[in-house]
Amino acid sequence: MSEHYSTIPLAERMRPQMLNDYIGQEHIVGKDAPLRKAIESGSLPSIILWGPPGVGKTTLASIISKELKRPFYTLSAINSGVKDIREIIEKVQNQGLFGNNNAILFIDEVHRFSKSQQDSLLNAVEKGIITLIGATTENPSFEVISALLSRCQVYVLKSLEKKHLHELLQTAIANDSFLKKKKINLKETDALMQISGGDARKLLNGLEIVVNASSNDIVEISNESVKQILQENIALYDKGGDQHYDIASALIKSIRGSDPNGAVYWLARMIEGGEDPKFIARRLLISASEDVGNANPTALVIANNCFQAVSVIGYPECRIILSQTAIYLATSSKSNASYVAINDAMQKVKETGNLPVPLHIRNAPTTLMKELGYGKEYQYSHSFEDNFSEQEYLPEKLSGTSFYKPGNNQKENSIREFLKKLWKGKYGY
Repeated sequence: MSEHYSTIPLAERMRPQMLNDYIGQEHIVGKDAPLRKAIESGSLPSIILWGPPGVGKTTLASIISKELKRPFYTLSAINSGVKDIREIIEKVQNQGLFGNNNAILFIDEVHRFSKSQQDSLLNAVEKGIITLIGATTENPSFEVISALLSRCQVYVLKSLEKKHLHELLQTAIANDSFLKKKKINLKETDALMQISGGDARKLLNGLEIVVNASSNDIVEISNESVKQILQENIALYDKGGDQHYDIASALIKSIRGSDPNGAVYWLARMIEGGEDPKFIARRLLISASEDVGNANPTALVIANNCFQAVSVIGYPECRIILSQTAIYLATSSKSNASYVAINDAMQKVKETGNLPVPLHIRNAPTTLMKELGYGKEYQYSHSFEDNFSEQEYLPEKLSGTSFYKPGNNQKENSIREFLKKLWKGKYGY
């Protein structure tokens, strides 16, 4: 082995061991953040860490066990079953008084566990025999059974920001026993960060590939050199990684771009790769609303039916339903107006805070509320011509603010004319 090379990947060599060395996720493990408080108090409940690949879920679980000085067991939902779970639970129980507190069981990709596998955890979690730490890239509300979810605190991990990625690079170059033997100049980092997709593991292993490609002790890293070297090593770079997220992105972008051929190709790549059909169907369901929206409201109905059908049928036949839905979405009129509207409205809420609800549209279930004016002067729209009465529905401070801007398509053009007739220019229609 070269003095500048290790068979252990850089990302593994740089895995932090203590909470103070952990980079990112300040909202849950920073000073006075909720998860840090739970760790420091020693009273950690069972938790689920939900976030994209490469943001530190596995690392955080390992750090928690070290900070709490508890026995640490780990399983992968891909290759573990009920038998493996029961063996660990029995092992922990058999330790009895000789065990140090209750053990931590970390399950990676917990969303891939079946209902029976998740059920096998319930009793041990409820009785405190184990503290469960589950890691998932999928919304736990969809994939974790309600009985288990109710016994866990869910923490959402965010994608790493550019400052975090840069800190990871600098830390690796300064502290890794192999990299620090070379003089590495980070002239440019955009390409390295872009190819990593914000995945810390990909970032560090990509850095290692670029450094090891040089026979010199002086290595200058530029955008051009990174693209050239990593493109040549793309198979090595993606091996065992999370390429399915890139392919899922390609599928959705093909649909958004109204290319049914691209959509079907990337769909086929996902199917051939053994992707969970429900994972694909969920993405199509999101796209039906985000990219098609009210330009063709039927798209959401079809995508929802696709998800239901896929859940019942499974492979190989469900590939036909996925194909039909992907092609339908790709060839449909497009509008992101609903997506933009809710994002703009949520941003306005953050900027303006909890503005009061106008009195005339407040609920008035009690006599006192009615005396205070709640609901007074409210005009019941169905009592007026065209089922419409022009009155204010926004807080006074936001009167006239337009969030929904109909897209330029046949359906939403008619919606625009409808709103224009009703509101007579109030919202700019």
